[in-house]
Amino acid sequence: MKNKTEPSIINLANIITISRILCSLGLLIYPPFSAAFYSLYIIAGISDMIDGWIARKTNTVSEFGAKLDTFADLVFVIVCLFKLLPILNIPTWIYYWIGIIATIKIINIISGYIVQKQFVAIHSCINKICGLLLFILPLTISFIDLKYSSIIICIIATFAAIQEGHWIRTKKII
Repeated sequence: MKNKTEPSIINLANIITISRILCSLGLLIYPPFSAAFYSLYIIAGISDMIDGWIARKTNTVSEFGAKLDTFADLVFVIVCLFKLLPILNIPTWIYYWIGIIATIKIINIISGYIVQKQFVAIHSCINKICGLLLFILPLTISFIDLKYSSIIICIIATFAAIQEGHWIRTKKII
């Protein structure tokens, strides 16, 4: 992804990505499922959907922007887990399944570093679908039983993690 002339790190796409980090940190202030929480949550989610698109449209795609995006995603996920896990009634077996998915993802990170000599993030279609479903999950808790939506998300996340590992090890990085 490195060009001879790397775009400036201060551009609209990166500013939007930074807004996701700020919104994510703002989630720590408000009670889960409050209007303010949902507002920041939705803004963070929208920023995740548009920052890459804007970077491509404005020709400001950069290695820094990709890493910033991955970091912003990580902050968002950690904050959401911190805020939501203590109040959600998640069956124990789902935690085990999530642990298995996390283990596969960690193995992927390690093997990606070994194979590619860098940290690799795969933005495959199935990973994006999984991310979208995870994003929608807190918005659906009031009318879809968590154990049912969790099964669907865990199936897709498991497939995505396995596919990601295969692509990393066969160097089919996209």
